[in-house]
Amino acid sequence: MEDFREQVLWKVRAFPGLTDREITDSLLGKAARIQPVNWAAHSLERKRLLERHLRPDGKIGNYAAGLGTGSLRDRRSEETSIDSRTPVVQMSEGEVKRKIKEWLERDGWSVAVNWGSDRGADIEAWRGNEHWVIEAKGSGSRNEMRSNHFLTVLGETLQRMESPGTRYSIALPDMRKFRNLWARFPTLAKSRTGISALFVGADGMVDQLN
Repeated sequence: MEDFREQVLWKVRAFPGLTDREITDSLLGKAARIQPVNWAAHSLERKRLLERHLRPDGKIGNYAAGLGTGSLRDRRSEETSIDSRTPVVQMSEGEVKRKIKEWLERDGWSVAVNWGSDRGADIEAWRGNEHWVIEAKGSGSRNEMRSNHFLTVLGETLQRMESPGTRYSIALPDMRKFRNLWARFPTLAKSRTGISALFVGADGMVDQLN
């Protein structure tokens, strides 16, 4: 059973947010019962190796516990940027949009920002023949919310992907939690979608990762 728990944890690390049913389908087959996976997931959760949170679609997803699930010191470190020069504790979605807008304009882009809840992309930018669509999210107040923010902003970006000549990105506060989530996002998915991540520091500096 220990080996099976390791398989479940490996699967969740490779594909964050899978439900028990999705893990079962992958590891045991679509005809298999989900109870072994459910038991393994709860066992890993008790050991603080796995976290279970609601996904944007209302289903419970499984996530490998990252830094910050242990000691208070770890949790505090997760609230800051990997780059200690630009610590981020809290940043609203509006602040992320404003900093991205300023960053793009410094590089010669014309920028349109959706400041409200209107339908359409959060940020669109043009420079010559170049077109860039960016979806943004703020820091949120809890790690569970940040995991949901990450999944939501990815889903929103995928729904915008209509033009093969357009660049697509997600924009998030430069926090260790978001960087860890991006690092665990499968390389194949990044390559096939072409989505990049923009991590926004408190000082307005933006780190772009493909």
